[in-house]
Amino acid sequence: MKIKFILTVFFLAILLSCRPSRPAISPSSGYVETGIASWYGDEFHGKKTSSQEVFDMHDLTAAHPTLPFGTTVLVTNLENGRSVTVRINDRGPFVRDRIIDLSYAAARMLGMIGPGTVRVRIEVVGSRPVEEKIGNGQFILQMGSFIKPENARALYLNLKKDFPGVYVSTYETKTQVYYRVRLRVRTEAEARKLGERLASSSYPVLLLKE
Repeated sequence: MKIKFILTVFFLAILLSCRPSRPAISPSSGYVETGIASWYGDEFHGKKTSSQEVFDMHDLTAAHPTLPFGTTVLVTNLENGRSVTVRINDRGPFVRDRIIDLSYAAARMLGMIGPGTVRVRIEVVGSRPVEEKIGNGQFILQMGSFIKPENARALYLNLKKDFPGVYVSTYETKTQVYYRVRLRVRTEAEARKLGERLASSSYPVLLLKE
């Protein structure tokens, strides 16, 4: 009986060790996932999300199957190098092989409105907004975020002719460095005016403020 008990325990241990396991996803774990992203907009604008927050297609938010609401995720379009930070406030997508459903605003920043779906990498970076803040009364216009520094430099040089204050800042995660082309402005009115001007020239402008 003793030998039988030992053998039973031994085989149970083997079975348990063979079971596939999924690491717990924590907002601060630096969890990274790669797959297909899609986006949603008009059809759901103004409706409640799974978190009971009203969906605003112009906010930088997203739906994910498992990440906790409020998790901040850095999403990078692997086809063009653009990246954007979004906050998880909904559940989805409900289509096989898709890993995240982005708001219209986030999709626009990534340059995926036309294609509809793109291959992305998502990385958990925290549970609070991580966008850069500067002095009182100032705003930041971001015209691009890139993995390759040469792409950021090319945009920087193109903009510098008309916007002498443009600069490149870096944002580093546990796995990647991002090069962000930005412009500082002092008032919201000026920021919105410049943002509209840049957007009309097809730049994916993001307005950041305190």
